[in-house]
Amino acid sequence: MDKIELNKCQKDKIAEICAEFGNAPGELINVLHKCQGHFGYLPEEVQREIARNLHIPVAKVYGVVTFYSFFTMQPKGRHSISVCMGTACYVRGAESVLEELKKELKIDVGGVTPDGKFSLECLRCVGACGLAPVMLVDEKVYGRLEPKQIKGILAQYE
Repeated sequence: MDKIELNKCQKDKIAEICAEFGNAPGELINVLHKCQGHFGYLPEEVQREIARNLHIPVAKVYGVVTFYSFFTMQPKGRHSISVCMGTACYVRGAESVLEELKKELKIDVGGVTPDGKFSLECLRCVGACGLAPVMLVDEKVYGRLEPKQIKGILAQYE
């Protein structure tokens, strides 16, 4: 992954977010959530700046970022696609839906399309088992999916 260099405005934003939580090390997860919401992801340089502001080791920040699957160190696409791989979805064909997405987008799970439009992830459970198999595009839920529907769904985001 390419290194980024934070400008003063970006560093000030991180400092502002940390200050909102009292620069308290115990608020690390909240700070990470808010910073990821602002930057879209948590590259090394953002993690270093958070550690500096909270007066904690960078290794601690990195450990939290890599432990929780919600956090990402890679930028995501403008539209985030998540396929549920929970038991009900898996049994009802989520794997074939995922394969069709990989084929159409020409990326693997965890990847981003070259144009930055889509990123592809898997989830353990969306909580919509009655609609299995399910995928989310951003916050929109698509249920009872069949691979043949994927191309049409993706076209809605052109």
